[in-house]
Amino acid sequence: MRKDQRGSGGPLPPANTKAGMPGSSGQPTVPPRKTWWIFVAVLLVNYYLMRLLSPGADQAVTIPYTVFKQQVSQGNVKSIYSQGQNIEGQFVTPVALPPAEAAAPGQKPPAGPSVTATTFTTLLPDFVDPGFESFLIDHEVEIRAVPIKAPSPWATMLFGFGPALLIIGFYVWMYRRAASQAGGMGGAIFGMGKSKARRYDQDQEKKVSFDDVAGIDEAENELVEIVDFLRNPQKYTRLGGSAPKGILLVGAPGTGKTLLAKAVAGESNVPFFSMSASEFVEMIVGVGAARVRDLFKQAREHAPSIIFIDEIDSIGRARGQTVLGGASEQEQTLNQILTEMDGFSGKEGVIVLAATNQPDVLDKALLRAGRFDRRVVVNLPDKVGREAILKVHTRKVPLDAGVQLAELASSTPGLSGADLKNLVNEAALLAARRDQEAVRQKDFLDALEKLVLGPERPIVLSQADRERIAYHESGHAILGLLVPGADPVHRVTIVPRGQALGVTYQRPATDRYNYPEAYLRARIVGMLGGRAAEEVVYGTRTSGAESDIEQATQLARNMVTRWGMSDKLGMVQLASRQNQFLGAGLGRDAQISEHTAALIDAEVQKIIHDSHDQARQLLHNHRKQLDALVEALLSRETLDEKEILDVTGLPPAPALKDLPNAAKLPE
Repeated sequence: MRKDQRGSGGPLPPANTKAGMPGSSGQPTVPPRKTWWIFVAVLLVNYYLMRLLSPGADQAVTIPYTVFKQQVSQGNVKSIYSQGQNIEGQFVTPVALPPAEAAAPGQKPPAGPSVTATTFTTLLPDFVDPGFESFLIDHEVEIRAVPIKAPSPWATMLFGFGPALLIIGFYVWMYRRAASQAGGMGGAIFGMGKSKARRYDQDQEKKVSFDDVAGIDEAENELVEIVDFLRNPQKYTRLGGSAPKGILLVGAPGTGKTLLAKAVAGESNVPFFSMSASEFVEMIVGVGAARVRDLFKQAREHAPSIIFIDEIDSIGRARGQTVLGGASEQEQTLNQILTEMDGFSGKEGVIVLAATNQPDVLDKALLRAGRFDRRVVVNLPDKVGREAILKVHTRKVPLDAGVQLAELASSTPGLSGADLKNLVNEAALLAARRDQEAVRQKDFLDALEKLVLGPERPIVLSQADRERIAYHESGHAILGLLVPGADPVHRVTIVPRGQALGVTYQRPATDRYNYPEAYLRARIVGMLGGRAAEEVVYGTRTSGAESDIEQATQLARNMVTRWGMSDKLGMVQLASRQNQFLGAGLGRDAQISEHTAALIDAEVQKIIHDSHDQARQLLHNHRKQLDALVEALLSRETLDEKEILDVTGLPPAPALKDLPNAAKLPE
């Protein structure tokens, strides 16, 4: 496997790591509403009255007619009430009946060994028993003309009207709550319409300033004017000016967008309301819009203030582009944000900051002037910025005198601020694990190796596998020394790391923002060096080149479809636009014809084929250096840049600018 580390403008996506920002809500918890407890109390009282006025456990048991006559004969029936064929009665002494006798026809018998009955019901047969009345009188059974358990009139009214009154009362209560929210959808019913924004007050929370933000000076300078306006608004309003209503922070994950927004609030010394866009929308329709209204209401009450909406793309997507059921709720929430941002002027002192890494999906109405007036791009830090970030994160870390932060900054192109923070933390953990009093340079290098290459895996490989892996990685390394313009090879190892059995680590000497065609072709040659070395030495192929082939194919396809580096197809955009911050969204355009698609595949195959032939030829011509590097790897397992140069006797690859014809690779 070949591992590359690119600059912040490379064709490969930057590190996909999100920075977190610690903090807790400074907003007090809203106590339960009294009306809510009243409603619960009414429910409990209603339930208690229904239980009290109902017959309860003294329910009549249905028994067969023969059992009824048997109990009459035994003198155990006190009284009965008859209406048609139905007979209700009361026993003198409770009777224990088997479950089969205590169930009406067609009903499931009750559970348990027996059922104890005090009252009963039974059904007279269809045939007439002329001596039935005399039979009852002879056994002193009282024949009553009223029911034995006549229900209470209050119970009848409660059962009839109680549930309906409760439902009507609940809806009346909901309506009154909704009406009190000035057109809301119910506002704070159960707290659903209440904004979940976390409020940070500078006198209560740890103050974040621009001193805590490093490496993104361009974005920081854009926000200095906002801070000045919040500190001294009269300076601008006296001339008729007003602050921007909204500022959109755009950048890759982990570049410090949230930290930058919090620093603006800290420098301005104003309340800071922070909320993720996904927290607006709930299952109930209208909650998102209600929360937007509540958030802006709170911000106006505490003006001057700052509203920060993180990941605004989750609710700010362009409208009308989806048919999913939740789209209407998302669009309703977006419409409310648009309305609120139109409803206040810059003189109120409420400024909206929002962050996203997908600006291309946002609704055009959200981005127009008058809402988000400014777009601030937060790029990955350059070498100077990375050194400044490392200084910030090592303030409280005891460093050894030999630590060179400038050297570390040069070794970490393409890493975001969150990545560098993680690097410092990993180095501190390594130093603590080694029982050191301070963090050394080696701790940082080992931590960087772990983050970039992956943790070591204790896998026992056979000698044959170790040798094949050594040739594979040596193929990458040798081509990294031979191909003009190739990134310097800093380390090669056959120690399994992450998901790879071996790694060749290359990184550019400086940050890259533009890539010549010769450099891209040289990269593809280097990617195919592992497979080429296996073919030169063994004459067979293995599955170990899967990742190399995938990266080489993707890079070649980008050259053909995105960057116009095919003479046959020319400068034509043949792929959908890729998200510059996430690296996603690249795919074949549906408008491409089958003939054009076949030409694209043919051009990609030609680039891969030519690069593969070039790699095989270079390794065949330098077989001696290849074998020497393999022998050293089998002996030491890991070699750094100096050791690689000493073992092979080859100089570093020449830069493209030093060659008269940089596009031509050596034979």
